[in-house]
Formats: sequence, structure tokens, C-alpha cells
Amino acid sequence: MADDLLWHRIQFAFTITYHYLFPQLTMGLALIIVVLKVVALRKGNERYNEVARFWARFFAINFAMGVVTGVPLEFQFGTNWARFSSFAGEVIGQTLALEGVFAFFLESAFLGLFLFGEKRLGPRGHLAAATALFLGSWLSGYFIIATNAFMQYPVGHVLGDGGVLHLADFWTFLCNPWAFWQYAHNMTGSVITASFVVAAVGAFWSLLGKHADHAVICLRVSVVVGLVACVLISFPTGDAHGKMVARHQPVTLAAMEGLFDGGPHAELAIIGQPDVNARKLENPIVVPGILSFLAYGTFGSTVKGLNDFPVDEWPGNIELLYYSYHIMVGLGTIFMLVMGASAVLLWRNRLHESRPMLWVLMLSVPFPYIANTAGWWTAELGRQPWLIHGLLRTLDGGSPQVNTGNVVFTTLGFAGLYLALGIVFLYQIMKVIDRGPVAAH
Repeated sequence: MADDLLWHRIQFAFTITYHYLFPQLTMGLALIIVVLKVVALRKGNERYNEVARFWARFFAINFAMGVVTGVPLEFQFGTNWARFSSFAGEVIGQTLALEGVFAFFLESAFLGLFLFGEKRLGPRGHLAAATALFLGSWLSGYFIIATNAFMQYPVGHVLGDGGVLHLADFWTFLCNPWAFWQYAHNMTGSVITASFVVAAVGAFWSLLGKHADHAVICLRVSVVVGLVACVLISFPTGDAHGKMVARHQPVTLAAMEGLFDGGPHAELAIIGQPDVNARKLENPIVVPGILSFLAYGTFGSTVKGLNDFPVDEWPGNIELLYYSYHIMVGLGTIFMLVMGASAVLLWRNRLHESRPMLWVLMLSVPFPYIANTAGWWTAELGRQPWLIHGLLRTLDGGSPQVNTGNVVFTTLGFAGLYLALGIVFLYQIMKVIDRGPVAAH
């Protein structure tokens, strides 16, 4: 059973990690497209419209990949997590259905209008279509986050006589306080990804001396939006989300920080290597008292360490959780520095001429994807050993009738299929970038 469960987890982790490479960009791009359309309407500058159309084509290809890679995840709730689906399906099925039926179709419909209806809609109608596309994509994201938030901090349910969960209060479930800050943090991360992608394309064009006016617009909009997002990812969204973890999942906080011995004036580990067997953090560089302040608001607050909890309540892979969290935080700090330096050059009207910074922006494009992936791994690894925190352990949520051989075989199949899809995706994206923005006919 342990081997079966491990492969179920590997398969789901692989497919959902690959899938989320695409929604994080579409959700962030949706906001940037709206910004471009607003500026185009206010300034009457057709160049902004041309850039918006370019990113809409980018959006469409990315959206298609998100759909193709997202469909298998719905089936995996049954094939890989049958007991979990039986136990919690009445509750989480609400938001999953809303995401699929309402938000997904809203997003699809208005993407079509935005791509093909500009002449009929007119400038204001086209902006309205872009806004509806943005709302659809972000609403879709909220329903998924609300589902995950229930698994992190379950509310709005009752345990029925049959040993399964029933929905007791839909609005309590949908308006989960965990969901609000998780959603704000997640969506800010998606905006950072989109900002770096837009900046990278603008930097690429600038370095090649192509599409000069459009490149400047990409750099200008992405750096301003990206800098704001980099600030918000830290405070208030990251700060508030971290305090939710400290309040409701203190053992997760201890594992994220590699804190074995708790107490007041808890140290914040900048770096170190957790040795779980020895129950210590090796070679640490720490800042005294900061963890207490960040978690509870005062330097003297007591933060519980891993040794304050039974071992069977510890996350199963503390090392991977610790490094995932620190990669996310470290990259977030670097993003703020990169966008801050770019903003200074932009203010001086020198960014499009600064080849070193253009190279930095262009080569930085993979790292927001890594940071967002590390953030989701932190959330999912940190919730362990629970599938639904406090209600259902991961060990009890799998599909015992599906054997390991089937799971390994289909995992290899997904890997091959996704490799082929990834090659096609990159080919199409490079064609779009090479063609660049085009004027309306």
C-alpha cells in the first residue's frame, strides 16, 4: 500500500506541477492585457493595442495548453484518490464544478470575443471583453484555491452518519479565511510570472533591435506591474498567509523553518541544512527573534518547534519542504531587486538601452515558474500527513484497487505526452514572438 500511495502521489505531483506552468501565466497575462487596453484607450495610442493583441495570441496558446493538461487532473480524483473523493466529494465538488462550468466557459467565451471581435465591439467593447476575460480567469483561480483552502483549513462542513463529509454552509466554505490570503498570494505570484515573461520578450526584441516601440511598451508595463506585485507578494499577502500557517498549522511552520527546538525570540533561518535524524539545523545563518515577530507580531512570542509535536504529525519530507520554502522566499527577494533596479533605469529612460539589465530580464524568465512551483510544493508538503487537515490522512485517501504497475505505466505515458506537447508549445510560442505585434487590418 505504501508503494502504491507513493506512486499515486508522484503521478499527481508531476501532472499538476506541469499543468500549473500554464495557468499561472494566463492569469497574470489577463491583468496585463487589461492594463494595456486601458492605456491604449486613454492615450489613443495604437501601439498599446498592438501589444495587447500580441499577448492575447500568447494567452490563447497558453490557455489551450492549460486546458489539455488540466483535464486529466479531474479524472485523477477518481483514479488516484478514490477514498478522498468519496469522503469529501460533496464538499469540494461544489467549487470544482463552479470552476469547470462557470468560470472556464466564461473565460473561453470572452477569449474568443477578444481575439476575433475587436472590429464589431469597438474600443470600449474590446476593453470590456478583456476585462471579462480577466474576471473569468481570476474567478476560475479562486474556485481552485477555495478547494485547496478547504484541504488546508476545512470549514463549512459536517461529518455525516456514513463517515463522509457533507456541506453545511456553502458561503462559509466558499469564503474560507484561508482562501482569501492564499488566493491573494497565489494571484500575485501569477502576476509576477507574467511580468517577467512580458519583460523578457521586450528585452529580447530590444537586444535584437526589433519592434522597438512595442519592446519599450512591454518593458514599461511589465516593470511597473511587476514591481508592485513583488512588493505585494511579500506584504501583505505573504505576511498574512504566513500568520495563517503559524496559527492553524504550527508544525508546518516549524518544518518550513527547520526549527526543532521552539521557544520565545525564535530565530529566522536564512540558510541551513536540516538534519532530521539529529533534530537540528546544520550550518545555520539566523536572525534572532525575527521568526517570532513574523509569526505572531512580537519578538518575544513563543514559536513551537518540531520537538513540541508527535513525530506522526510531522510533514513526511521535511528536507524537501524546507528547501522548497526557502527557494520560494529567496527567489522572491531576488525578483524585488531585479524589478527595483529595472524601475530605476525605466525612470531614467535608460532601461531599453541597458544591455546588461536587458540580459538579466531575458534570462530571468524561468525563475518565477520555479518560485511558484516551490510555493505550491511548500503548501502541499506542509499539509502532510493530512490530505484534509485534521480530518483525513493522506494514507487513507488513495485508490487501493489501482495497482502500482498501472500508475507507473500511465505516469510514463503522461511524461512522454507532455514532452511532445511541450515541444509543440515552445515551437508555437517562438513563432508568435518572432512574428511580433501586427497592426489591425
